[in-house]
Amino acid sequence: MWKDVDGALIETAKPALIAHDPERAKHGIADLEAAAERLGDEEGRALGDLLTNETAQKLIAGIFGDSPFLGRLMLRYPSRVPALFNETPSDNLSRIIDSVKEAALGDNRAAFMKALREAKSEAALLVALADLAGVWPLESVTGALTDFADCCVQAGVHFLLREAVKRGQILRASDEPLEEGSGLVILGMGKYGSGELNYSSDIDLVVFYEPDQLPLKDGLDHGEFFVRVTRDLVKLLQERTEDGYVFRTDLRLRPDPGGTPVAVSLPAAESYYESRGQNWERAAFIKARPVAGDMEAGARFLKFIEPYIWRRNLDFAAIADIHSMKRQIHVVGGHEAIAVAGHNIKLGRGGIREIEFFVQTQQLIAGGREHALRGKKTVEMLDELARQQWIEPNTAEELKTAYRFLRTLEHRVQMVADEQTHTLPSNDEGIAQLAAFMGYESAGDFAADVTKTLGTVQGHYALLFETAPPLAEESGSLVFTGTDDDPDTLETLQSMGFTHASQMSEAIRAWHSGRFPATRTARSRELLTDLMPALLRALSRTASPDTAFSRFDKFMRGLPAGVQLFSMLYSNPHLLDLLAGICGTAPKLANYLSQNPRVLEAVIDPDFFKVLPGREELRESLKSQLVHAVDYQDMLDFSRVWAREYRFRLGVRVLTGSADAEEAGPAYAALAGELIEALAPAAEAKVAERHGHIPGGRFCVLGMGKLGGEEMSASSDLDLIVLYDVPKPDVESDGAKPLYASQYYARICQQLISALTAPTAEGKLYEVDMRLRPSGNAGPIATPLDAFRTYQTKEAWTWEHMALTRARPIAGPADLMADVEACIREILTMPRDRLKTAVDVADMRNRIAKEFPDRNPWEMKHVRGGLIDIEFIAQYLQLLHGAEHHEVLNTHTRTSLEAVAAARLLPTAQVDELIAGLELNHNLTQAIRVCVEGVFKPAEASRGLKTLLLRAGNAPSFEALESQLAESQARVLTAFEEIVGPAR
Repeated sequence: MWKDVDGALIETAKPALIAHDPERAKHGIADLEAAAERLGDEEGRALGDLLTNETAQKLIAGIFGDSPFLGRLMLRYPSRVPALFNETPSDNLSRIIDSVKEAALGDNRAAFMKALREAKSEAALLVALADLAGVWPLESVTGALTDFADCCVQAGVHFLLREAVKRGQILRASDEPLEEGSGLVILGMGKYGSGELNYSSDIDLVVFYEPDQLPLKDGLDHGEFFVRVTRDLVKLLQERTEDGYVFRTDLRLRPDPGGTPVAVSLPAAESYYESRGQNWERAAFIKARPVAGDMEAGARFLKFIEPYIWRRNLDFAAIADIHSMKRQIHVVGGHEAIAVAGHNIKLGRGGIREIEFFVQTQQLIAGGREHALRGKKTVEMLDELARQQWIEPNTAEELKTAYRFLRTLEHRVQMVADEQTHTLPSNDEGIAQLAAFMGYESAGDFAADVTKTLGTVQGHYALLFETAPPLAEESGSLVFTGTDDDPDTLETLQSMGFTHASQMSEAIRAWHSGRFPATRTARSRELLTDLMPALLRALSRTASPDTAFSRFDKFMRGLPAGVQLFSMLYSNPHLLDLLAGICGTAPKLANYLSQNPRVLEAVIDPDFFKVLPGREELRESLKSQLVHAVDYQDMLDFSRVWAREYRFRLGVRVLTGSADAEEAGPAYAALAGELIEALAPAAEAKVAERHGHIPGGRFCVLGMGKLGGEEMSASSDLDLIVLYDVPKPDVESDGAKPLYASQYYARICQQLISALTAPTAEGKLYEVDMRLRPSGNAGPIATPLDAFRTYQTKEAWTWEHMALTRARPIAGPADLMADVEACIREILTMPRDRLKTAVDVADMRNRIAKEFPDRNPWEMKHVRGGLIDIEFIAQYLQLLHGAEHHEVLNTHTRTSLEAVAAARLLPTAQVDELIAGLELNHNLTQAIRVCVEGVFKPAEASRGLKTLLLRAGNAPSFEALESQLAESQARVLTAFEEIVGPAR
């Protein structure tokens, strides 16, 4: 794909970039000179000679002055820099690719990953140098990036298949051609498929497999095997190590990504595209090509779905879907007008995506009859559209120029810090730096060219698409008027995957009748009519369309009003899929949403699915809610309203798979922590109204269990301990009705429990459990810190110290919380008898097993080999080794186990099994708690919920998931018996 260049880069370079920060450039060159002195004689001389070359100096100075990322690469690998300048770029790229191929023949996965990452760093520097030196045009730059990506994906697949042969999983000789005839199809999509990768691009892959084609060992399921290969391939490419990463990898362009495993069987894929494929997927497959695995099988599959992609009749219905996608992108991108500072040059008005859509839409319309319009490359297709007189030659030239300018600008934006970003800097300094990186003397001239380019693109795009309807209609009749069923409509509904079409039609007619509050106004019924095709499509795409519709019907009947929600959905069609998914899988979320539809506004925020809210954001949000409270009751009600909304948001993140347990657990704990931190002072103030304050007195709320370990889920209760500290034991409060300290802080504790648990008009926040305090239910509800220390050091049982490993101060004065942490650390680092500790932990586990003897693997907390066993192992190791290895004393179970592995207190493989079991249990628990009350019962679960659990557990089938869960529990139980002691 890439274009060869005659001569070494140093001989052909014509760098245009300008060092925006001359001082940083000067320091960078000085650092490189120092690196030359540290190198050996030959390497040092080569680098030193290079730095005396005027052309090299200008290029290197520009890099150090404009791109911290590229500057770091040169300083990290100084010995490689001379070769990149003194040889042709094509020779260097071939050398790098050959090194990756050679590394794939090794046997050590860590060494292979290291080689991949080092090759990526050198390739990134090479491509940037050839680009910035003016040696390679855009097409050569994107082609080189694509060729390197192909090499890495192919090498990764080859390495993993060879590894599987050595494990005895594939019944072939390791020297046989493993990819050929394997049935493993890996397609490159998007810019990767078209050979147009950008500088810091992720790669879009779709993975299919032919069942029963690759000979596997007996008992090994093809689906499970290829899912594992796919996940391992992503890990090889994407995992960040000390050497960096290779490519971020996106698998979401596969059929129904929310409901299918990461590798999909070819028969299932063929059936999907024949029956359910959407127009946007047709557009995506324009750029698809086989990139690794069984290349012939990949070509056959693309040939098979050609009739789906390329329809012979003019398909103007596709335009509506394509335009709807573009409107959604504008909403997500947040750029309704052309700008420079802060503008998204990919998704914003006049951006790269508009050029791509301009081309792809016309390809979809005409490509069925004109084979020449089936190309993958944007610039080539602009020329072809002009040749065939679909567009004017001047339009093609203007869009080609704009495309090359914007893609080059995109590369410069990404070269600054190796980030997959398309957004221009939002301040003048950043714009000035980018202008210099682009070779502009003036930031004003640069801004003018950007504005002109975006305006040109927008003008051409607007002429073609701006009159398109906002939402496409589903093919077929959808008539819901009158009192009788329309036969064509029933047929349409059945073709969409609904089985109870007549009942559906009756329910929808009821919506339109205006008998419910949401559709009582004419405007709401008009909006609903316009929404209906897209709404039904969204419901049909769920794992269980009939269940989703039934719950959406209940949702509709509970809505207090409709115009605002329907308008929001009409303006943001992507929300329909989310709403359908909620109705299909999570009835608790659907019930909440029907009473609080405005919460969907938060989902429109472009950052909603990117980052979970942090403690500071939560604190400010809660503060802004409570500032309006005029009394204590208001504070309780407002806190409940706020908590419900944030729980809903977290539930959506778990439901959509955009937050796993390692993200959701801490987020739910942070939510609870902020509520406790806000309500604890309010509880104290409430008590102080009658009893005043304790002079010099302080109290602290200690989070235990899931709260302390930051492993909460949607339905977790709160395990709390309240500790206080006073100047002297007999001190009294100074109010009208004084109380002794023990009574005073007991009242505060009771008030706090009430604030958290009391069912007000807005419901309650949490159930609270105080049984982990000293002496349990027999002890005082609030405990003096000194008494707590004495009890824990002299009277406490081993299990109470186990519980302390999860103790985390949540609220209180900073100095008191520090004292409490120090006290806990002192207790956990006490000398311990190994045998006694092991016996105590094993006895405690056996007592729990007798109380909860369930063998159901879905009773993931109490079943042997479940969460309790993993947590007890971690807590036992913390008690045993905390004195010598303080790093294991972390309240978060996974972090503690990782520290155990790092300290080599257990074999790494055994810790990996425990962490894998923990991850599986937590991910499944998070999903279940969003959707189900109580224990999950597979026989009663909807297809949608089972699909959600398959995604959470990364399993190809529900049978495989149950097997995976049972095997994990068996491994954990074995580990428990080996580490702690035998189960009895």
